[in-house]
Amino acid sequence: MTRRELLEIGLALVLVALAAVSHYSLGDVTAFVITALALAMLARLVGHATEQLGSRLGSGGASVVQSALGNLPELFIALFALNKGLVEVVQAALVGSILANSVLVLGIAFVAGGLRNGPQRFDTRRARIISTLLVLAAATMVVPSLAHTFHTPAAAHSEALSLICAGVLLLVFVVTVPLFLESTGAEDHVASRWSMPVTAGVLAGAAAGAALTSDWFVSALTPAIDTLHMSPEFAGLVIVAIAGNAVENVVGVQLAVRNRADFAIAVILNSSLQIALALTPVLVFASLLFATHLTLVFPTLLALVLLISAILGGLIVNDGESTWQEGVVLVGFYVVIAASFWWGTSSL
Repeated sequence: MTRRELLEIGLALVLVALAAVSHYSLGDVTAFVITALALAMLARLVGHATEQLGSRLGSGGASVVQSALGNLPELFIALFALNKGLVEVVQAALVGSILANSVLVLGIAFVAGGLRNGPQRFDTRRARIISTLLVLAAATMVVPSLAHTFHTPAAAHSEALSLICAGVLLLVFVVTVPLFLESTGAEDHVASRWSMPVTAGVLAGAAAGAALTSDWFVSALTPAIDTLHMSPEFAGLVIVAIAGNAVENVVGVQLAVRNRADFAIAVILNSSLQIALALTPVLVFASLLFATHLTLVFPTLLALVLLISAILGGLIVNDGESTWQEGVVLVGFYVVIAASFWWGTSSL
């Protein structure tokens, strides 16, 4: 284990301790900020541990492990939020996680990689497969919203329709696992080889810390929303999504800077795809255990930006070349989307 990795583990422990103190004794906004930082660092540790575990299992095992464990912080946050009835926040966070990857992180990677290396080329076949699946997944996710918006007969059965869509998404995930195995294998970016007990210990500790911190984060979320005068949709779309997801994908930006565009695109877009095909349907089914059920009936604007962002990502990677100017467009588009949700959105 390198010195930097030890420092990251130490920083995560300090942040979790501060999060505990802030939860029980400090103001709501302070607790909100500290727990968000702690979650971001724990997400990074989960990412490190899954990389180490995956490097021992080969390229196929690596992507299966990453699919199963990489979204643990987002899963915990969503479950605690559903338990408190914050359905709007969870819906916005799911869409926000996809946007954070396929728009914001992809845009930052294009800017960083383009300014450092000039125009970058990547495998169009791999990128098209991932982006096409993401468009299809996004289209499936928004069908219940369209049924509700246009007042079709299916609108009266939104929960049943959402469960059907969730089942289809999970089935597609299982069927396309071989594509994930091909696209996101373990690479030589793993800085050091941890022993198996160390890897298991870090993963278990980070998961346990994420579970505790997620509870504290969700407890501080509603008071912080009221204090900061932001909408629940903005909190989920931007704050929750970035806290649980974006730091983990810093590796995508780093790979672009190192001129490894193929792997950067695969890492970034696959993160969005796994959220759409795996995390979202799992939460739909898991919500049946709570008093408030999660459906895929999103506010219309939220559904539209999900579909538009998936299509935009597909168009951007279709030519197999990225430039920093395209990255600026993507980041700017994300800023516009985030701003449009600051005041909230209607359910229609």
